[in-house]
Amino acid sequence: MSTLVLELRQGDLLVVNGAPLRFRNRARVELTSRARFLFGKQIMSPEAATTPARRIYFAIQTAYIGNEEERARGLELARDLAGEFHAATTSAQARELLDSAIAAAEQDECYQALRMIRRLIQHEDAALAGLDPLSLKGEPAQ
Repeated sequence: MSTLVLELRQGDLLVVNGAPLRFRNRARVELTSRARFLFGKQIMSPEAATTPARRIYFAIQTAYIGNEEERARGLELARDLAGEFHAATTSAQARELLDSAIAAAEQDECYQALRMIRRLIQHEDAALAGLDPLSLKGEPAQ
């Protein structure tokens, strides 16, 4: 397996296999084996999970970096929240992202699922702002 080198700044947070690490000074970290990790802006606090898509992100984040018990509960919650979102939305693009993200999470590809849910968050933000969520470029919805 190849190594991954992360450049972290003072105050950055890195969560590796469920353990949070805060950096007191600038550091360069090399991961030499497979690990479940998120860092910086990838990490969502519980307080930030304020919309349906953000709650799904937080649940999948828990399924990814939580302990064994938290991971199972996180995946179950993500499935439930995705089902509610799926039933409430009329957007085919949102449904497709949800389906793909949940399928990835169920295959233990939670990092990929989180990437898809970040796109769903952008879609949701655009819709809530009255913009065209299909374009995600800030044009007003018609």
